[in-house]
Amino acid sequence: MLENITGGQLKKMTFKELLALCEEAREKITETVLKNGGHLSSNLGTVELTVALHYVFDFPKDKVIFDVGHQCYTHKLLSGRYEQFDTIRKKDGLSGFPKRSESEFDCYNTGHAGTSVSAALGIAKARDVKGEDFNVIAVIGDGSFSNGLVYEAFNSLRLLNTNILLILNDNGMSIAPTVGSMHEYLEILSREQPYAEKKNKHAKIFERFGFGYDGVYDGHDLEKLIFKLTEIKERLKTESVILHILTKKGKGYSFCEENPEATHGISAGNGKVREYSSVLGDTLTALAAENEKIVAVTAAMTSALGLSDFFEKYPERSVDVGICEEHATILCAAMATEGLKPYYAVYSTFLQRSFDEIIIDICSQNLPVTLCVDRAGISGADGETHQGVFDLSYLGLIPGLTVAVPKDTDEFAKMLEFSVGFNAPLAIRYPREGRRLFGKTGKIEVGKWEKLIDGDGKFVILACGERAVSRAVDASEKLKEHGILVGVVNARFVKPLDCEMLDSFTEKYILTVEDNMLAGGFGSLVAVHYGGAKTIANFAYGEKFIPQGGTDELMDGEIGVGEICGYILKNENR
Repeated sequence: MLENITGGQLKKMTFKELLALCEEAREKITETVLKNGGHLSSNLGTVELTVALHYVFDFPKDKVIFDVGHQCYTHKLLSGRYEQFDTIRKKDGLSGFPKRSESEFDCYNTGHAGTSVSAALGIAKARDVKGEDFNVIAVIGDGSFSNGLVYEAFNSLRLLNTNILLILNDNGMSIAPTVGSMHEYLEILSREQPYAEKKNKHAKIFERFGFGYDGVYDGHDLEKLIFKLTEIKERLKTESVILHILTKKGKGYSFCEENPEATHGISAGNGKVREYSSVLGDTLTALAAENEKIVAVTAAMTSALGLSDFFEKYPERSVDVGICEEHATILCAAMATEGLKPYYAVYSTFLQRSFDEIIIDICSQNLPVTLCVDRAGISGADGETHQGVFDLSYLGLIPGLTVAVPKDTDEFAKMLEFSVGFNAPLAIRYPREGRRLFGKTGKIEVGKWEKLIDGDGKFVILACGERAVSRAVDASEKLKEHGILVGVVNARFVKPLDCEMLDSFTEKYILTVEDNMLAGGFGSLVAVHYGGAKTIANFAYGEKFIPQGGTDELMDGEIGVGEICGYILKNENR
């Protein structure tokens, strides 16, 4: 049925056929994600909701915004993208998130949490100003519901004087189990009749913002969902509504239901040596046994960041603030003012949200907070919203912040050990997987690099981070076959640069390689240092948003071994 489904056909289907459609969608999603990787449990939990939305509303005339967006797979299947669905998350294929350039059914690009309510209000206000007539729906999970952006949007609902439907998909999870007072508040609303009076009292908080509250309902009861959405569709003519539903993350696939956190995102095998997050967890746990001031902080991603054991062993020194990255940054700064040693573990793409707080709260006060920047560089199949290719650029411009980039997981552990005694702001950035070890790591000293391969005095490659170092070493070894000896340096500190080593180079050509944007990145800093005194070739990403695809295929077009070797061969006889 899915293969040829359209909105008009779906509305004519019997209830029995709709249930069969839900099961077919689950099978297609599971089969595809297990093959391509992607977000599994979150999508399985929203199948009935999405089918009901398409049955009641008229997309693409009506607009739906999926918060974060990783629960949009059924929406894609129901909006003419079945034939392309096998390409999801592959290079040049369907995005794993809503994407306006992909389909008119995707009205707003998402990828980070908490943006859907603001976006829905903006689209609804534009509708009103233009005198148009359509419905606007935001679908948001209880994990995102803790994000401060949501309440900034709530605060402007009456001011904007417009109507939207907010569907609160409550499954008790973000990536990790949902935490915080708002989660506890939602639990009160979810309880059965003995608590009805208390529930009604608590629901009034939403009415104070300007929403009519309706809940709580079984999000897998397709018939009930269709009934409620049809009823609410009429209410939207006069008011904004919150529909609160309960769903099961991973619904219909027993392994996902039992392991919702582990199956939130599934990756294809990549032959990795070890994940950096595992090294963070093991090392920080060991260091905490010796230092009672060490505190670990995350923003709803404890296990993904490798800190589950730390949280279990040191619960009094563990903080998961939910999807509140800015709050986490200030929390770390404040704890540091009182003598604690906070480690804030966060994905590079999500750390972007904390840019102001890193500058003002951590660095302007010169506080010893360590930022453990995971998933730095190309993240691959999640696409533009998740590529961690900006952090060297925005961190590198902040006064007082030291930025370290380990060449492998062993050096990462050494940097964490070094960080304990480092009494100033520090960021350590690293990719997800460790694929290669480069041998013994020397003493970690601030702003000091490591020579890995000696050259013949004409070319030297400065590389920061495992992926860049790996490509530099491979290029050097390949060029050696041509009788060209190229030096390789592990530039493990991007800030401060090793100015002493830079000034000692006699080589004519200086090449820099980094898993980051060129603008403002490592290569830019090296070029500024030389001020035109050397011939510099920077291998980094150009001014663009990097699409989805395999990590290596995305990197090899710009910082690959072929590109590095090609440049050196071209200039060898000059």
